[in-house]
Amino acid sequence: MTLETLTWGRGPVRALFIHGFAGSARGFDHLEPLLGEAVTATCVQLPGHASTPPARDWDSVIDDVGALLSGAPWVVVGYSQGARIALAVAQKFPERVDRLILESGGAGFRRRHDRLLRRRADAALAELITTRGVEAFVAHWEQLPLFAGLRTLSPQMQESLRTRRVNHTAEGLANALEVMGQGAQPDLWPGLQSLRVPTLLITGAADEKYTRLARKMVIDLPLAWRVAFRGIGHAPHLECPEAYAAELKSFLAPAWRTDPQELAP
Repeated sequence: MTLETLTWGRGPVRALFIHGFAGSARGFDHLEPLLGEAVTATCVQLPGHASTPPARDWDSVIDDVGALLSGAPWVVVGYSQGARIALAVAQKFPERVDRLILESGGAGFRRRHDRLLRRRADAALAELITTRGVEAFVAHWEQLPLFAGLRTLSPQMQESLRTRRVNHTAEGLANALEVMGQGAQPDLWPGLQSLRVPTLLITGAADEKYTRLARKMVIDLPLAWRVAFRGIGHAPHLECPEAYAAELKSFLAPAWRTDPQELAP
């Protein structure tokens, strides 16, 4: 499946941005004034979101996103569910990825039992969406403790987020959970040590779960750096966009480029 994308920016670095669950390719638009001179951004609309058809399975999503990375290696940027997908794409197509930026993402469950429990929880949430509708789900989703930081955004930004969320279909979001949820994601931890791609792990320090995961991942990744923004929750790109953009531009500077030949034994 060819995924829908939108573009902005005119910078020298080609960057693919991957949104989170119930998000949108438009979810990074507010970064254009901050990053538009540094990157030419391609923002993908994931399967099951808005008008994008549902996906068949996890592997097909990774292949479809990876197919967008044509030509010279790209910078791949993912948020939450998008960060998990970005990591899987980098592991499967490392030759297509110049640098990797993971915001509030994880490498999956190591234990099969934990993955099964999460799959059941994802299925229950998918049933909630299909039985009660998207607007009821969004009202529930916005009140989760994980997204407390988003409730501090301006009313205009909160309304913009809500508008994009309710634009999805119940069937599409249910599919996105079943196919791309944490219960469907394979264990990506074993592949971290062999991923020779410079990687930046971004979290909000108030999001203790994902900051803890980032601390563990940065140990296993051979070329990784980590930043946690104080007082910020699960979505730094929304909660502190200026600081987030500054970190990205620093990481995207030419000094961070790594010639793959330099890594050869």
